[in-house]
Amino acid sequence: MARWPILGRRDRKGCLTVPRYRRVVVKLSGEALAGSSGSGVDPASLAQVADEVLAVHDLGIQVAVVVGGGNYFRGRMADGWGISRAEADNIGMLGTVMNALMLRGALTARTVTDVRVMTAMPIQSVAEPFIRLRAVRHLERGLIVLLAGGIGQPYVTTDYPAVQRTLELDADALLMAKHGVDGVYDSDPNLNPAAVRYERLTYEEALAAGVRVMDTSAFVLANEQGLTMHVFDVAAVGAMRQICLGADLGTRISTKA
Repeated sequence: MARWPILGRRDRKGCLTVPRYRRVVVKLSGEALAGSSGSGVDPASLAQVADEVLAVHDLGIQVAVVVGGGNYFRGRMADGWGISRAEADNIGMLGTVMNALMLRGALTARTVTDVRVMTAMPIQSVAEPFIRLRAVRHLERGLIVLLAGGIGQPYVTTDYPAVQRTLELDADALLMAKHGVDGVYDSDPNLNPAAVRYERLTYEEALAAGVRVMDTSAFVLANEQGLTMHVFDVAAVGAMRQICLGADLGTRISTKA
């Protein structure tokens, strides 16, 4: 797929002095907004995420954010509540809309930049419907776009729409902001203290090693389309900005090493 050329010059140390990406999509899990409680929205975590997004936008980068809803409800909780998986996923999609509205509120309290919420399912009283060309136009005008509602269908995690929206919007990279995970490891670091974090991985290497980065269908799509992805800890202050300025924090995944 088409990609913008890397922008900017390098200083004597080889660091980019202006961003390497022109447009990015940030994937935020619902847990990233919940903080240590794991559910609902924590004001401090919400404020930090808003500051991180604005730090990227202030570089002149066009920013869209795909928001998850796991801090409210997940489809896999269906059995425990005695409801169907489709119904549970619909509830989860509504959770993503609530998170997007909360994030919009935090962002608009900090910037004069217009922030739009677009949803895959129509909720016209609080958000715009997702229309690809309209979203692109918003980004080109410097607006921040928050994408909620997944793809509007059950049985799909928010990993898949994160990849799909990155491709649809012709963004240069997907920034996977993980909660409590600072990259991709060769084994579970919670179980193996000697686990080694990969700085860079190809999709083929990740598949061969059996590492789980995201939903399998989303990972396959990213691989097929040659998407560049950065996996990092959402709690790492300044990480999004540093990645966009050339630092390979966390793990960078691409078709080539």
